[in-house]
Amino acid sequence: MPTSHTIAIIGCGAVGSSIASALILRNASATILMVDVDNKVAKGETLDLADSLFLSTSHVKVGTYKEAGQADIIVITAGAHQKPGETRLQLIENNHKILQTVVTDMSPINSNSKILLVTNPVDILTHITQKISGLPHKQVFGSGTFLDSGRLHSVLAQKLGVSNMAIHCYVLGEHGDHQFIAWSSASVGGVPLLEFPQMKDVDLEKLAQEVKGKAYEIIELKGATCYGIGACVSSLCESILNDRHHVRPVSCWDEEYQCYISVPAVIGTNGIESIIGIQLNADEKKKMNVAVKAMKDIIPSDIS
Repeated sequence: MPTSHTIAIIGCGAVGSSIASALILRNASATILMVDVDNKVAKGETLDLADSLFLSTSHVKVGTYKEAGQADIIVITAGAHQKPGETRLQLIENNHKILQTVVTDMSPINSNSKILLVTNPVDILTHITQKISGLPHKQVFGSGTFLDSGRLHSVLAQKLGVSNMAIHCYVLGEHGDHQFIAWSSASVGGVPLLEFPQMKDVDLEKLAQEVKGKAYEIIELKGATCYGIGACVSSLCESILNDRHHVRPVSCWDEEYQCYISVPAVIGTNGIESIIGIQLNADEKKKMNVAVKAMKDIIPSDIS
């Protein structure tokens, strides 16, 4: 029997398919619509994913852009990848055109839909998508630095010998070159992270660079990353559908900075329920301002 919730995934490449698979294996009680400009690819992925449905209460089928526009959650993974020699601005311009087409093809979009951007550069493209769609800021957000923070937690958990879930430490700013770690507010079990003996001789800058560079290492070895982001996005969808109010670092509209930025936010039925005002020290505030300026400088003038 079809479920009452629908999640549309726009773009059936490795990332889109990994998100769908993670949703199925997490037993998300939803109908998953696979949508792609190449309907043959969407059909093939749907048939393949359907072979795992016996382990889940989820459903999966090929969908149209119009159907996607009426979904409870619209996950957008479609977009161009940065080519050798291509500037970041050129990549944004190309993906701006793709997003314009996607949103237009889905229109009119359900006024209660939540749009979740995964396409990179995610913070800037989330900003653009909100403007194109006209949906409220709280209903349009991106995967942001959720995966970066997850990678950080894995490294720290191994160093400290604790569960990932016990660590409260976030990668903030931009999902990209201007990201930084909020070390000053990090804690484990209520104890400041940097007070742990295991952190005494850790080169924090080197660790931050390792976390930021992991995606590049994976891309160099196999061409793309997909499983980590699949797990992250499926978790965000679950938080929306079940009103879990999980706190995740995602690309969301920040009134203070007047742009989309990756900060911790409460995720629930309404999308972004609220933003957590994380305390930053002077150096971290400077890094946040640098990240904000870098993004504002590159957002197309007709969008900002």
